[in-house]
Amino acid sequence: MSILIVVNNPRDWPLYIPGVEVVPARAYLSDSNYSVDRSAKVFNLCKSYRYQSVGYYVSLLAAARGHKPLPNVNTIEDLKSQNIIRLLAEDLDDTIQRALTPLGSEEFTLSIYFGQNPQGRYETLSRQLFNLFEAPALRAQFVRDHEWRLKNVRPIAASEFPPEDHDFVVAAATNYFSGQKRRVRKRTVPRYALAILHTPSEPRGASDAKALQRFEKAAEAVGLDVEIITKDDIGRLAEFDALLIRDTTAVNHYTYRFARRAAAEGLVVIDDPDSILKCTNKVYLAELLLRHGVPTPKTLVVHRDNIDQIATTLGLPCVVKQPDSSFSHGVVKIENLQDLEPTVIQLLEKSELVVAQEFLPTEFDWRVGICDRRALYVCKYFMVRRHWQIIKRDDSGQIGGEGSVQTLSVGETPEEVTRAALKAADLIGDGLYGVDIKQIGRRCCVIEVNDNPNIDAGYEDAVLRDGLYREIMGIFLRRIVEHKQAKHER
Repeated sequence: MSILIVVNNPRDWPLYIPGVEVVPARAYLSDSNYSVDRSAKVFNLCKSYRYQSVGYYVSLLAAARGHKPLPNVNTIEDLKSQNIIRLLAEDLDDTIQRALTPLGSEEFTLSIYFGQNPQGRYETLSRQLFNLFEAPALRAQFVRDHEWRLKNVRPIAASEFPPEDHDFVVAAATNYFSGQKRRVRKRTVPRYALAILHTPSEPRGASDAKALQRFEKAAEAVGLDVEIITKDDIGRLAEFDALLIRDTTAVNHYTYRFARRAAAEGLVVIDDPDSILKCTNKVYLAELLLRHGVPTPKTLVVHRDNIDQIATTLGLPCVVKQPDSSFSHGVVKIENLQDLEPTVIQLLEKSELVVAQEFLPTEFDWRVGICDRRALYVCKYFMVRRHWQIIKRDDSGQIGGEGSVQTLSVGETPEEVTRAALKAADLIGDGLYGVDIKQIGRRCCVIEVNDNPNIDAGYEDAVLRDGLYREIMGIFLRRIVEHKQAKHER
């Protein structure tokens, strides 16, 4: 197993630790040699973990490659939210008071390197914070009102280490790499009430009003109390025992904050935060599907240094996608070399990496709806007339047309289609997914795995009707019961 410390510039890490390789971030992202060792561990000490920055992609692609990054993207997102920080740190209150009450000041900053603190007096507090927010280096800020409270926790980059801490960092890292065990946070177990997150003002929610009524009816039929909540109800999540998200999801979005907070509270969650992270970034999906041999169109992860490889690798026309594109927004078909470079450079202004794929013209896309690792419904989404997508947008980005939909039973669907969809969805988890596939002859290419797939009345439910909603509610009930039994057994 190799140990990689990834930094923006190797000069940011002027320390030597035996058996550890220091890697420039861009080399880790672009050099295929780093994909070979699947047992590698990646310690991400980049200067920034901002969404879609180089540091963000180091952790995202490390996860796709099976490299067990520290911090992982869940931790990166946790550290951006003061609500999540306060929620996760609630159980540390006694430890905080015991450790800091003797101090005479009103503010205190604690530096934590691989779970340890250079001052040596705050070992328990340092270790517990590291268990909650697993990042190689953290800086925690505390303030005292009547009692001490945690104000903020943030990751610190290698370039921020004070020179006087360097020897300690080497010792702490060496101890950690030698196999020091880490603790795992505990989760509570939910009860029997379901919240469905849906904001009527969202222009493209994942379910229409009639489908939401059918979800409510099905929940009640299996014995779940159910309530529709909106984005203003995040403070009420502790009242519920499960959460179904029926708003369009994104990472920099309230839906992800709902999922993270619900998971931290111990709720059964669909879409779970891991699925949102994985499915809403096409760079992650491209790397994951490639690693596991799932058939896809020819694909190239594009950065500023390999734009010239797009045409020779994929041919023209090709399709270029923003990593977090959805509903055909942020997806561009490039017909000629003249448009290629300026279009890609424009997309790279928003993200360090984008995805380019060969163009596969088809009359329709398959959509296989999967939940709990089982195919529940299948649709054919037809292209808009005289257009190459199922949704057509005008120059302002507004939707100007949508293709028709034909729903089939799972049994009517070609076996190779459902097989490819299940293989792809299994790599994400056991949640609710819509797998998009293009079929040319018997060749099936997975285009993407969507969390939070549309389920609208008269479309995706056209075959199973109310049975589709009961299947999903039955999955919620079973998972709640399993959690309850697990708590009882402990």
